[in-house]
Amino acid sequence: MEAWRLRESLRTASGDVRWDRFGDPDGEAVVLLHGTPFSSYVWHEIAPALAAEGFQVFVWDMPGYGASAKYAGQDVSLATQGEVFAELLAHWGQAEPSVVAHDFGGCVSLRAHLLHKASYRRLALVDPVALAPWGSPFFRLVRENAQVFEQLPGALHGALVREYVGSASHQGLRPGTLDALVAPWTDETGQTAFYRQIAQADQRYTDDIQPLYPTLRLPVTVCWGAEDTWIPPVKGVELASLIPGAQLRSIPGAGHLVPLDAPALLLGALLTFLREG
Repeated sequence: MEAWRLRESLRTASGDVRWDRFGDPDGEAVVLLHGTPFSSYVWHEIAPALAAEGFQVFVWDMPGYGASAKYAGQDVSLATQGEVFAELLAHWGQAEPSVVAHDFGGCVSLRAHLLHKASYRRLALVDPVALAPWGSPFFRLVRENAQVFEQLPGALHGALVREYVGSASHQGLRPGTLDALVAPWTDETGQTAFYRQIAQADQRYTDDIQPLYPTLRLPVTVCWGAEDTWIPPVKGVELASLIPGAQLRSIPGAGHLVPLDAPALLLGALLTFLREG
């Protein structure tokens, strides 16, 4: 497994949140948000590359994900994640960072901005969960039967998670990369946490904010994997059309896990966007 350790921690109402920063402390701040069922590890190539370009880069594992706290009864809903993100920005003293958000990190960043007044310099949305309807047939099956899936034998659960996570990639994940993405979900605590986060996934948290997208008044770019089978690229076209002035960038050869399928192409698109104006 490739080494990826988050050295810092913040106590929140949803448990301890692990986070870290890379690069020049005086550099322009960029915050990277992961999605589900992933962790900040999806940025393990992008984060140091942005830091090498002079940015101060923040990464974090959302409550219930990666190295952050996981426990019975934990609220890991999109509503709570948006609140925690706004709290983290205040803790970091970042009044107006640029934000790059993947998958349901997109909803988290949008909720924090639109509902909790978090201010961003720029916002890059990478294959985000942002528009209804969302959730694959598998996702809906698990959500409706989470308590049953929690009781799967460990080996069967592990195989299911590996297959599910792997299906987000078009290129195919290297074994070490897949191991690192799956590892937080494979012990007893992780297994229940995996099904907990799916059980709490609710489209109403994007429905709350979807009507507000035309009110966004900051530079936004929407990057989408051309081969995304989790959320079809047409959703990127729809989302960009709702946000005034938004750019749309298709990333060829990439599935839903764009940061791992096409890190060089995504990095190039992000650097261009972050340096504009």
